[in-house]
Amino acid sequence: MKKTISKRTTPRRPETVKETAPPRELEATLLLKAAAKLQAIHDSWNDKPIDLHDAVMYNQRLLTVFIDAVNREDNKLPDEVRSNLLRLGVYIMGETHSLMTEPKPEYLQHIIKINRGIAAGLCGKPQPALATG
Repeated sequence: MKKTISKRTTPRRPETVKETAPPRELEATLLLKAAAKLQAIHDSWNDKPIDLHDAVMYNQRLLTVFIDAVNREDNKLPDEVRSNLLRLGVYIMGETHSLMTEPKPEYLQHIIKINRGIAAGLCGKPQPALATG
């Protein structure tokens, strides 16, 4: 019995492409996705946008993963970079708390700016220093 090998005629699933992207590129893409969700809410702001909770929770989960990665012993980032990322993480947590207890678009804008700045750094396009308050 002879087996035939068929050629793949369907395109690869997007998840496959994402899984093979370099880690920093994937991290930057996720941060930009979170920033885009938050920006959409900011641009259509009302008293407390319906999708605010979901977008903020997405960003919070992403931030938790980043903080965990920065804290790992095998993380090869310089100590100063790690320290700065941890400080930004704490700042974003505070902005998130403020945003959820007293919704204001400026809290959201701070988080968006930081996400985009970190993503640019991951892509090798550093932004000017981010002010954290």
